[in-house]
Amino acid sequence: MSIFEESKRLKSLPKKYMSKQAHRIKCYTNRGIDIINLGRGNPDLPTPPHIVESLKKAIDVKSNHGYPPYNGKKNLRQSISNFYKREYNVKIDPDTEIAIFNGSIVTVAAIPQCFLDPKDTIIFPEPAFPMYYSAVKLSEANLYGLQVKEEDRFLPNYQNIPSDIAEKTKLLLLNYPNNPTGAIATEEFFKETVEFAVKHKVPVFHDMAYGSIAFDGHKSLSFLQTEGAKDVGVEVYTLSKAYNMAGWRIAFAVGNASMIASINRFLEHTYGNVFGAIQDAAAAALSEDQRPVWELTEIYNKRRDVLIEGLHSIGWKVKPSAGTFFVWAKIPEKYRSSEKFSELLLDKAHVAVIPGEAFGPNGKGYVRISLVAPENKLLEAIRRIDEANIL
Repeated sequence: MSIFEESKRLKSLPKKYMSKQAHRIKCYTNRGIDIINLGRGNPDLPTPPHIVESLKKAIDVKSNHGYPPYNGKKNLRQSISNFYKREYNVKIDPDTEIAIFNGSIVTVAAIPQCFLDPKDTIIFPEPAFPMYYSAVKLSEANLYGLQVKEEDRFLPNYQNIPSDIAEKTKLLLLNYPNNPTGAIATEEFFKETVEFAVKHKVPVFHDMAYGSIAFDGHKSLSFLQTEGAKDVGVEVYTLSKAYNMAGWRIAFAVGNASMIASINRFLEHTYGNVFGAIQDAAAAALSEDQRPVWELTEIYNKRRDVLIEGLHSIGWKVKPSAGTFFVWAKIPEKYRSSEKFSELLLDKAHVAVIPGEAFGPNGKGYVRISLVAPENKLLEAIRRIDEANIL
């Protein structure tokens, strides 16, 4: 078999820690050792039945067997518009302010390529979702990382950006509720974001993948609720988390019509569009009974409380997250490396978490713990950590 050299672009992509960890977990399971995997970001509960039923019906619709419209089906675009009006009181034009994707991961890869040329500057807060780093490499751009800290509620301070960097920045990427820190944005922060974007003529890409999951009675803000936000940016929403539709691969961007037009143009030349029946099911998810969304958030809230209380009881003082289905846990002081600590958890307690370094250098000192496991698994993980005597 001939072996061909990869492109420089492909070679530049960072290696994913998750793949490395998955291999180690498989080695343990092949030996019959049970691993409690709290590193995953894949929802563990099923898609609500009424959404599944809507897909079954849509599959029999003859028009869904052909290529779907480039810009998405009209019923889904209207459902998205209605959804934003109902949930955030934001008016979205279904014809000019919506782009539909094969999952939000496609969005993360596509949007930088729509607005960045090689060597252009992109800014995003660090630590960050690993795919953001891949998106930078794919667009051959330069990253200016904004370090965020716990004492600042993991929100960046735009005053810390040097003026020469701000002036040449071509894209600002944000993600709240935030993966991995679990932080949520404030009204004041989004106002500052709009001010920064207007002053420096920077388009904003807000990834709201975990928008439905906020704890303690709070509801996450949409960036587009901020005055002037639609003039400077777009927001991406996925059905993966809110409706347990991770495998369905459907998401959308809404907002600035100029940016949406560019995104749709990019999609026409790359990804095409989502299977029509899935679009119909997505329209049903956004339009019909929303109780499963509220109930799911309550489940994650209870799981978070069980985890936090349990870790506190064994001496690991972890702060509760404000949103997402992750907890960003500071490692015990006697450990310097999050990666080594996470390896110890896997080897000694047979509990898998993701080290902070997997989310960039500013993740050092933390591990990300997932809540996509039932309460009994979380309690068992706590018991194993306690008995491993590593805290």
